[in-house]
Amino acid sequence: MEKIPVGILGATGMVGQQYIALLANHPWFEVRYVAASPRSAGKVYQEAVGGRWNATRGDLGGPNSPAVASLTVEDANDVSRAMAAVKRGDLAFVFSALEMEKDEIKHLEERYAAAGIPVVSNASANRWTGDVPMLIAEVNPDHADIIPIQKKNRGWDKGFIAVKPNCSIQSYMTPLWALLQAGYEVQRIIVSTLQAISGAGYPGVPSLDIIDNIVPFIGGEEEKTEQEPLKILGSITGNSFTNAAGPAISAHCNRVPVIDGHTACVSLEFGAKKPSIDEIKRIWTSFKALPQELDLPMAPKQPIIIREEPNRPQPRKDRDKDKGMAVSVGRLRPCNVFDFRFVAVSHNTVRGAAGGGILNAELLKAKGYLG
Repeated sequence: MEKIPVGILGATGMVGQQYIALLANHPWFEVRYVAASPRSAGKVYQEAVGGRWNATRGDLGGPNSPAVASLTVEDANDVSRAMAAVKRGDLAFVFSALEMEKDEIKHLEERYAAAGIPVVSNASANRWTGDVPMLIAEVNPDHADIIPIQKKNRGWDKGFIAVKPNCSIQSYMTPLWALLQAGYEVQRIIVSTLQAISGAGYPGVPSLDIIDNIVPFIGGEEEKTEQEPLKILGSITGNSFTNAAGPAISAHCNRVPVIDGHTACVSLEFGAKKPSIDEIKRIWTSFKALPQELDLPMAPKQPIIIREEPNRPQPRKDRDKDKGMAVSVGRLRPCNVFDFRFVAVSHNTVRGAAGGGILNAELLKAKGYLG
């Protein structure tokens, strides 16, 4: 199978580096185009990242990414350079890991799409654009079906934009969706997230702020955690999405001194029909979705892994399960205020960022939107 040539916008950043590491041996996609800020443009990629190579998998100078190390970094703002790469066969679509002001990212992603280059984005800029799908591949793959409507709305031919949601909701959305799919209504959720410092990018949180400390504020995180699930659980109505009416979510988002892996402590209140603990475990253990049915390369074989130990899951022990794409849950027990409570862990820069973006691209290819 001839691999599809892909590009990465924001290739020198933390998430861009993770994309490169995860795509090094991908069976479908091959990185042939990298772009970043004007200060990196014109440099060889290995020189551009220099001592800032922080991806958790592989070594830029080692066997995993030698071809990427020698690529010349383009200016991500210069869409014409990407169009030239398309013409010479070095680019079919781009992953967006841009680190700019939100309005600038939104405008730039739209320029790529208008130029006929599909954009699979990790950025938040287009998450609330009415005709842009915000995908968790196991939860709402049908939302990709708005892409023809999006193209018609914009007058775009080959280009489109699809995004993934915030990393802080990845750890509990799949367990929540599994319960909803089983016919249980979840009315209210209280969630406290303990978010790793890699979520802040590089150089991230100053050491004197995070060592021996917890920072109980991450700008915009609580709003994203409370609101993005409602679009994901919503539906396509006419030319855009209509958000779900519930569940109501109250979030506390904290930065903690963990390198990788976001933890969520979750309490759920069900409607009149309430499952037992054994039924919840059965639902989670048996849960499979379209990515597993299609055997997509980046999809975890078991999306939800239950830990029975009283002190699990833990970020350091559980974040890398199944390529870093599985959600590990544990401490399922009754709640004194709501019905049940549990703890979940997911890898924020894999499942919550680059890995989730790659899985979305695989889904879009399988549905015929990329290739």
